[in-house]
Parts: sequence; C-alpha cells; structure tokens
Amino acid sequence: MSELRPGLVGEEEIIVTAETATKHTGATAMLTTPALVYLMENASINCTQPYLPPGHTTVGYEIHVKHLAPTPVGMRVRARSELVAVDGRKLEFHIEAYDERQKIGEATHRRAIVDLAQFKAGGKD
Repeated sequence: MSELRPGLVGEEEIIVTAETATKHTGATAMLTTPALVYLMENASINCTQPYLPPGHTTVGYEIHVKHLAPTPVGMRVRARSELVAVDGRKLEFHIEAYDERQKIGEATHRRAIVDLAQFKAGGKD
C-alpha cells in the first residue's frame, strides 16, 4: 500500500439514462444526486484499487456533495477523483464531475482500506 500517494487520479463515466434520472419532478428527467454520488464513489475506487494488495478494497464512510447543475437524459457525465491525503488506512479524495456543458458537482470523500474477507465476515481489519 506504499504506492498510495496524493496525486493519484481515477475517473468514471456514464450516460444519463431513465434509470439514473429523476422521475418525480414533473419536469424534464435529470441525473439524480444518488446517481452522481455513485459515479463519484466509483471514480474514487478506480483511483486506488490498482494499488491495493490482493484481497483488499476500500469502503466509503463520508461524503460531502454539492450537486451544482442538472444534466438531462442522454448526456455524458464524467467524474474525476484525486487522492489528496493518506493517513494509514484512511484515504481522502477531492472529486469533480462534469457533463458535456459544465461542472455539475464536487465533493470531498473519505474511504477506508479494508481486508475484504474480514469485512465480509463482519470483523475488524
């Protein structure tokens, strides 16, 4: 895990679909905040997973999100997550998300490195 260092970057991209869009506003369907959070978390996973030992992963435990602008169905959205701090097993990320027109979200996110077998068994790493 010594390869984990600030400056690592991961990305994730989706196209907004009916499944990831609002259904309750009565207006044009737009990307939901939960779908944006999911995209941001996946970008963070992509940032660090290649550097973890076999049998380890990360789990999110804190996220502060600003959903800044709507994105309609059919538009592409990309999240870029940068690892900004490593404190033992605790990782901190800064994330920005853009659609084809503009910045639509930003977040700070924290994840912890866990031993997957122990995590699934409910034990502490």
